[in-house]
Amino acid sequence: MAVCVAVIAKENYPLYIRSVPTENELKFHYMVHTSLDVVDEKISAMGKALVDQRELYLGLLYPTEDYKVLFPNQLCRYGYVTNSKVKFVMVVDSSNTALRDNEIRSMFRKLHNSYTDVMCNPFYNPGDRIQSRAFDSMVTSMMIQVC
Repeated sequence: MAVCVAVIAKENYPLYIRSVPTENELKFHYMVHTSLDVVDEKISAMGKALVDQRELYLGLLYPTEDYKVLFPNQLCRYGYVTNSKVKFVMVVDSSNTALRDNEIRSMFRKLHNSYTDVMCNPFYNPGDRIQSRAFDSMVTSMMIQVC
């Protein structure tokens, strides 16, 4: 089950962060921002290969066992980068073993398509926080669907 979804701007500030247990929202903000270093490392390691293959999905960034007090299971962080260097980070509860890599990819594609719809809105200023109800409902439905 996805417990946190974040959209991070090219300059590494949050455009959108949504977490399921809202009482731990600050901890999820911290987890997302610590994942950005791993995202940057993976992007620089791929270098030109990322542009040549057009592979936007970064895969598993790293598992976390720090929060076993809050969550009885391990949390895994996955990453995705758009062509415009906007980063998507998803924190997933690994107790759902039925969640496969291709399902995570499709969730990121769905998130990317919805983000593109937000960017195509003439009333949205690029770089502002995402406050679209359609985007928020898509993320909520995606988190519920995975549960």
